[in-house]
Amino acid sequence: MTTPLPNPSLQVTADHSLKQVEAPVYAPGFGEVLLHVKATGVCGSDIHFWKTGRIGSLIVEGDCILGHEAAGVVLQCGEGVATLKPGDRIAVEPGVPCEQCWLCQEGRYNLCEDVQFAGVYPYHGTIQRYKVHPAKWCHKLPDNVTYSEGALLEPLSVVMHGIKSAGLSLGRGAVVCGAGPIGLIALAAARASGAHPIVITDLESRRLEFAKKFCPAVRTYQVDRNLDAEGNAKKIRKLYGDDEYVAPETVLECTGVESSVVTACFTCRRGGTVMVIGVGRSIMNNLPFMHLSLAEIDLKFINRYRDTWPAGLQCLGGGILDLKPLVTHTYPLEKALDALHTCSDLSNGSIKVQIIDEAENVL
Repeated sequence: MTTPLPNPSLQVTADHSLKQVEAPVYAPGFGEVLLHVKATGVCGSDIHFWKTGRIGSLIVEGDCILGHEAAGVVLQCGEGVATLKPGDRIAVEPGVPCEQCWLCQEGRYNLCEDVQFAGVYPYHGTIQRYKVHPAKWCHKLPDNVTYSEGALLEPLSVVMHGIKSAGLSLGRGAVVCGAGPIGLIALAAARASGAHPIVITDLESRRLEFAKKFCPAVRTYQVDRNLDAEGNAKKIRKLYGDDEYVAPETVLECTGVESSVVTACFTCRRGGTVMVIGVGRSIMNNLPFMHLSLAEIDLKFINRYRDTWPAGLQCLGGGILDLKPLVTHTYPLEKALDALHTCSDLSNGSIKVQIIDEAENVL
């Protein structure tokens, strides 16, 4: 196999460094396809791996190509691939489960302990030009869905799994904590799901202004750094009026920050659900256990997603969700390092940063 172009990649190292290096190009094996990655979104987890070297028990122990929010085009198919052909435009579902354990057998493959997840050491990710991936975990893009939108399917899947698990109700109040990419997608999805009224919170006024433009029906609340969790929760609850029934039944916590999780617990109405979607610290010491217990508030969590890509494609292709405005910054693959620096600095005003490769291939 020959490749007409080099394969630049962005790799994180065990000593918390980033480097742009040429990566090898592999031929697709049985059931695999070789992709040209056209778009990859930068995720907060990429920044975590760079800055801290770990997320919980997931530790960077060597060089690893980052990236898992991706879409591209099929260049070659390995033996046994019947569902795809060269030229097909696809979105990458980055987790490849073992399909043998009891969790996989139950259909809960997102909980598989032996999952090979792109961009999590030692499994190389999508911030490279060429990547081999199992055809089973590649999903065809409708003609009216761009590569950029296809790369947004991964964070959309996170939100869809969270919303399904939380059980949002039509015409019931909801809160979204955090106006970053996941929070804004959660806002759009909650609105499309019929939740009302919806309040979105954040520390940054600029992000709340963006949220208001992105979803004009939303109410915004800027978190007061001088108030504790209960104080902020009371002010959020006031936005719903005095009727306890109208108070938020569901809180989608999209930051993972401990103080925000605690605020979410005090914001939720009695008998409601707090769904933690954000990635946080390994240990949180200040959760209001007895408040949750006495109010019978369900505190729930998700791990990535399962069975979301087909529905996500319908949302984007069918016009149910328009997530294109979330992409505020794009960089060519050769400047992927700049993309991560932009994403890691909130002063740049980025929402979703994507790495785009417009190079042509003739494999």
